[in-house]
Amino acid sequence: MTAARLLASAQLVNSLGDGAYYVTSALYFTLLIGLPPAQVGLGLTLGWAAGAVAGVGAGHLADRYGPRRVAVLLALGTAVALGGFVFARSFPAFLALAGAYACGQSGLAAARQALLAGLVEPAHRTRVRAHLQAATNAGLAIGAAAGGVALQAGTALAYQVVFAADAAGFVVAAVILSRLPEAEVVRDGSRLAVLRDRPYAVLALLHTVMMLNMPLLSLVIPLWMVERTDAPAWLVSALLLVNTVSVVLFQVRVARRVSGLRTAARAARGAGILMLLACAVYASSASVWVVLLVAAVIQVAGEMLLAAGAWEISFTLAPDGKQGQYQGFFASGVAIARMAGPVLLTTLVLGGGAVGWLVLGVLFLLTGLGFAPVTRWAARERFPEWSSGPRPGAADVPSIGS
Repeated sequence: MTAARLLASAQLVNSLGDGAYYVTSALYFTLLIGLPPAQVGLGLTLGWAAGAVAGVGAGHLADRYGPRRVAVLLALGTAVALGGFVFARSFPAFLALAGAYACGQSGLAAARQALLAGLVEPAHRTRVRAHLQAATNAGLAIGAAAGGVALQAGTALAYQVVFAADAAGFVVAAVILSRLPEAEVVRDGSRLAVLRDRPYAVLALLHTVMMLNMPLLSLVIPLWMVERTDAPAWLVSALLLVNTVSVVLFQVRVARRVSGLRTAARAARGAGILMLLACAVYASSASVWVVLLVAAVIQVAGEMLLAAGAWEISFTLAPDGKQGQYQGFFASGVAIARMAGPVLLTTLVLGGGAVGWLVLGVLFLLTGLGFAPVTRWAARERFPEWSSGPRPGAADVPSIGS
């Protein structure tokens, strides 16, 4: 089995359990552990804050000691954290486990990205990453359905089986990852060079802002539907289904159109335009709720463009031997969006109504437009020879802004 297939298999196994975890965890923490919702929110926020920092450190360890080794250890550590939730009965225990889980997830993502970069040729990395994303969404959809069965049962045992199954999935993923060859480790003695790479840091910031789209379908839209529309409750599941199935079917096709920094920057720009359009349609749903389906289609199209462009940019601009720390830093935007997104977006959209939606859309547009000039700046810093002439195989870089 090829490296790409093994990586996809590990990703699929993980996401099966994660899908069930995502739909059951909030109720488990509040109803069975007995924590107030405010404490659950605080614990998860602090956990993802730690995860945002841990991803960079884990990526650095992957660069230094090998991404396969670090990925296997982090997968096992995440399994232990998930298993611990079954026995947690207090806020301190929950807080510690939430931090361990978020750090494990963020670190594992960085190590996997470094492993992909080390085992897959540069020209194929974005396409392989798209296959992994498709596998992830397929697993999440199936896992969410299984989690629905646990919700229907409503027993402590059903919830505990979900957590145990998710933990087992990470153990299986660790076994699969251990079958991969170790990527070559390049040790140049520098530590956390990504923290001194200003253009890459700005790109990571732009990516973080764009990742604020993550809580839209899972949190903001359901609350918007209840407060501002008369849409039926089943539409929440329909919108999530549209998003998940679209990624499974079309993410790889979208990624095939992105090869090189020029097309990656264009994809990010297109994502900003589509996200503005989606926000405008969401804003109009207060009077005509059926357009929520149209907005969800536009949103997922933007998400797929953003993903393909961001993968290409983050891989191409990361120096050899430092993919782990660079990928961990770039991916910290996901943890930050999970941490800060719910508060920011509910305040903006539910408090501002249609105007809030439009402000959010303009923010996405301006951020998407910012990718081209910053990518051009990063390319000049990363590859000085491109200032005087094109590099073989990457002749499009000097004209990113065109």
